[in-house]
Amino acid sequence: MLPVRTVTPRELPELLLGAALVRPVFVWGQPGIGKSSLVEEFAASLDLECVSLLGTQLAPEDLIGVPQIVDGRSRFCPPETIARDEPYCLFLDELNAASHDVMKAFYSLVLDRRVGSYTMPPGSIVIGAGNRSTDGAIARTMPTALVNRMVHLHLRSSATDWLVWAASAGIHPWITAYLTERPDQLTSPPPRVEEPFSTPRSWHMLSDTLHAFRTTLDDDVVATLAHATLTSSHAAAFCSYVKTLRLQYGIEAIVRGDLAWPSDPADRDVLYFLVESFRVKLIRELPADKDRGPTTGRAFAHRAKAMLFDLATLSLEMAQLVVAADDDGNPVLPAWFLVEVTRDLPRLVQQRA
Repeated sequence: MLPVRTVTPRELPELLLGAALVRPVFVWGQPGIGKSSLVEEFAASLDLECVSLLGTQLAPEDLIGVPQIVDGRSRFCPPETIARDEPYCLFLDELNAASHDVMKAFYSLVLDRRVGSYTMPPGSIVIGAGNRSTDGAIARTMPTALVNRMVHLHLRSSATDWLVWAASAGIHPWITAYLTERPDQLTSPPPRVEEPFSTPRSWHMLSDTLHAFRTTLDDDVVATLAHATLTSSHAAAFCSYVKTLRLQYGIEAIVRGDLAWPSDPADRDVLYFLVESFRVKLIRELPADKDRGPTTGRAFAHRAKAMLFDLATLSLEMAQLVVAADDDGNPVLPAWFLVEVTRDLPRLVQQRA
């Protein structure tokens, strides 16, 4: 299913409040971005018990129950997990990973909130969730009759929302500090092979393991844990960031002139991380139009050119990484800045010769 519009974790509860109280809702999204947790939190906010059913572990009789003879007639007795007397939230997790027979068993439950002769109490809500087929997860094509019975919301991750949550959730300070600088690395597309990849859930797992090791966190342990939970490139960058903290290095200190680019060959990974951070800072802070930008932007551009020269004398390859185009060959830095770099660097070389 191709999303037309997406919502963030912060926006989801309000939409559920308006939609799930009157119609069943299905929440789509890639693995690990918090779908299950958000539904459980939403149910708790309404003082409703959240009863979770996992689609991959269900058979049709788990929903419709088994037949029983009552007064000479057979009737299906729904399981006690569903047949409750008080209003509740029925959460159908990984619904689209269930077999088609199970999906068909959900038809009347989703549309009419009824199973056989049992009807869910007034005030109950039904919410489903699942991954997309493009995520590499178990996902079957949902019958159109079931699709048409639900309101569909497409959830996307948000580093801003996640960092707000992390501040009160005890997430390791290295992780919150790193993702504040590199929010683009909160998630990565699921890989086509069996290897870890970055999601809010995997960053949370890394945080838990970092806390568990406490004082025994040397560089090798951090690297092992990071590569065991994150996308490889994100893990390497995170490890370099941790090393910069331990060496008390930081891109802001270099911008201020308090520190120089690290030149020790043993700190090559630290240099690479600082170069990536410098590139991100340039993308974020340089104005698209020099003449309309603030004075601080022009002062930063002047300092950035000097930093590029210092970096080029240390490693031309690293300096080229800063100004490189994206994967599609499109410039990521403003054209005026690239022109000035090309024009002014030779002059800086002459001045320092």
